[in-house]
Amino acid sequence: MSTIRTPVGPQPPKVYWRRRLLVLLGVLVVILIIILIIVRPGGTPKAVATHTPKPTTTTAATVTACKADALDVEAVTDALSYAAGVNPKLSLTLTNNGAAPCTFDVGTDKQIYTITSGSENIWTSTDCQTNPTPTTMTLEPGKQLTTDPITWDRTRSDPATCKSTTRPKVIANGASYHLGVSIGGVASKKTAQFILK
Repeated sequence: MSTIRTPVGPQPPKVYWRRRLLVLLGVLVVILIIILIIVRPGGTPKAVATHTPKPTTTTAATVTACKADALDVEAVTDALSYAAGVNPKLSLTLTNNGAAPCTFDVGTDKQIYTITSGSENIWTSTDCQTNPTPTTMTLEPGKQLTTDPITWDRTRSDPATCKSTTRPKVIANGASYHLGVSIGGVASKKTAQFILK
């Protein structure tokens, strides 16, 4: 005879039937709770949030080319006076006076150094320049950029004498010279004066 239909034990059969009924009710309650959690009767169905990736955007503003009227160019020498045998080192500073960053070609292909004495043009850096190189940079507002110095050998320049090693030296002994510079078509407003001894 089956023990499921006819419980066997020291207790009366009613006790075992009650226990089985309680276990069965417990199982039904658990199943009902699970169904209620999943279905949520009476609740408003919520849409499942989906994440749509947005296209990547650059936060930095587009940097435009510098305008000439926003730039300040200044001629610079490494000394005001040079002893005999000391060659002047020439450079220029470039300042962005605008309110925003801008790009500008500051390469050697855009730099021109000119040395004069009175109204006479003595030397120009582009007369015998070799391997000029373009270099575009971003200039921050109010920041000053100084170019690498070039050395003037105290001789007159002339494209016809670039390969000559015997170009005559200029007059020294207290003679005054002026350096003017330009970069990318923007020229210095003043020249830098220096003395050769």
